[in-house]
Amino acid sequence: MVHSKTRKIELLDYGQFLVMEQGCIIVKDEHKRPSERYPLLDKEIGEVTLKVGNWVSVEALASLVSWNIDTTIISKFERPIAIVKSVDSYSHVKTRISQYEALKNGKGIYIAEQIVKSKIIGQNMVLNRYHIKTYELETTIKLGDLRDVRKNFIGVEGKHAIYYYNNIFKLFPEKIRPKDRRTYKAYEGTNNIFNLAYEMLKSKVYRAIINAKLEPYLGFLHSIQFGKPSLVCDFQELYRYLIDDFLIRYCQKLNKKDFIMVKEVISDKKTGKRIFLNHSKTDGLVETLDLLFYKMVEIPRMKVGKKQSIETLINEEALLLAKYLRGERKTWITRIPAL
Repeated sequence: MVHSKTRKIELLDYGQFLVMEQGCIIVKDEHKRPSERYPLLDKEIGEVTLKVGNWVSVEALASLVSWNIDTTIISKFERPIAIVKSVDSYSHVKTRISQYEALKNGKGIYIAEQIVKSKIIGQNMVLNRYHIKTYELETTIKLGDLRDVRKNFIGVEGKHAIYYYNNIFKLFPEKIRPKDRRTYKAYEGTNNIFNLAYEMLKSKVYRAIINAKLEPYLGFLHSIQFGKPSLVCDFQELYRYLIDDFLIRYCQKLNKKDFIMVKEVISDKKTGKRIFLNHSKTDGLVETLDLLFYKMVEIPRMKVGKKQSIETLINEEALLLAKYLRGERKTWITRIPAL
């Protein structure tokens, strides 16, 4: 009998403890009083989330790793900063060899093309939903190696992204509407909402990539750089439109008073200010957005079932990509959920 890992343990309150006692994962409050008990033998725990300010015993952490339970550590601003995995997760060499070979054998070009086309399809679904004219672009492959093709695809994707964000930002309330899309060190609050939401997506994608035994830092659309998980960045592109559609609807009730100004250290001699959603609203956003990943979509599962959650789809898509790279599938055609 196959057990479904449906329980999610989240330690989000400051001072909570996670320990291992008598074959059970125990959650304790700040006064070390047990509040929840999860027997490992029940095989119900799907993932664990720990927040800065929590405590966890080494025994509990080792047990989670041994039972292949993903453990994510998030910052006080709700951003995932680490995923604890078993060293056995890196033992599948064949998949990684196939991934490196794809840089030269043409599969990398095919994968990059699929990602760009799928991203544009997803963005056009958002535009159509809000009765905005789509901006169709052809992804014509120019002859050359992956590096040359990548530049072509990034150019195509970039032109469409400018048109896309300029139009969907018009759907946000005027008082919190961003002027344009900013990522790293964004000043505007709504851009930082996007960045936080994309970070949550990144955490889901990162786990899926690792579970599929793929190399997170070896991508095909995004360039390979030190410290940049380019395959994770590639894979995120397939699902950003779902986040965008969620935020368009979620932000309709937000206003300026829901944001706070935060002073940050930029360098040794310089500080700067940035705008973020306040802590209470951030908690609500994270909780609501997390439910999006459990939304059922009408895309058949690999083995059984006509529907699956978005989170399961992300995991399956990574497994299918790995199969394509290893030559176990002739193609990899991404499955894009309807809005």
